[in-house]
Amino acid sequence: MIIIWDFNGTLLDDMQVCINCMNIMLKERELPVLDLERYREIFTFPVRDYYLSLGFDFQKEPFEIPAHQFIDLYRDALHEAPLQPEAIQILEHFKNLGVKQIILSAMEKDFLEETLEFKGILGYFDRVAGITNHLGDGKLDLAKELVSSLGNHGGKICMVGDTVHDYEVATGSGIPCILVAQGHQSYKRLSNLDCLILKDLNDLKNVIPSFP
Repeated sequence: MIIIWDFNGTLLDDMQVCINCMNIMLKERELPVLDLERYREIFTFPVRDYYLSLGFDFQKEPFEIPAHQFIDLYRDALHEAPLQPEAIQILEHFKNLGVKQIILSAMEKDFLEETLEFKGILGYFDRVAGITNHLGDGKLDLAKELVSSLGNHGGKICMVGDTVHDYEVATGSGIPCILVAQGHQSYKRLSNLDCLILKDLNDLKNVIPSFP
């Protein structure tokens, strides 16, 4: 069995950090600030679309300027973001079962590895797959390469994430998906997708390794 984990929102509880960082940027541009409920209803990939929904005007400034500003703010505040309460317990559970665990994230790879090490969970993963920039374009191409490189896995593979994008990445890579609705998007937004939706990471114990 192989689990491909998303990181942000799924294992890392960084929603409030993301909101705080974005609100600094919104206030600078005299745009309406975010709360958690609104954030979970509008956050999306590619993040360029999310920025547009917040009122950013890329005629006034190129997308790369706020995108890199956000990453700078996020790096400085990352220590404030805890792991999800069940994260280490669930990673340890699947490690003890002999399940191969991989991280696939839209974070830049070096930053991702640095963050996993800082949070004390890097050692749980057989592989770490991150993108090559900080622009949040998504991870479908990376996922396809990853799944192809895994070779014959006997169908026992799934992705665990917290967003519509994770579902799109999984289906686009030909693997099943499980979403946990305690991250960056609400249960309401996820509930119409054709995949298993859980409300808590601990619920995975009752699903894997028998899934799919």
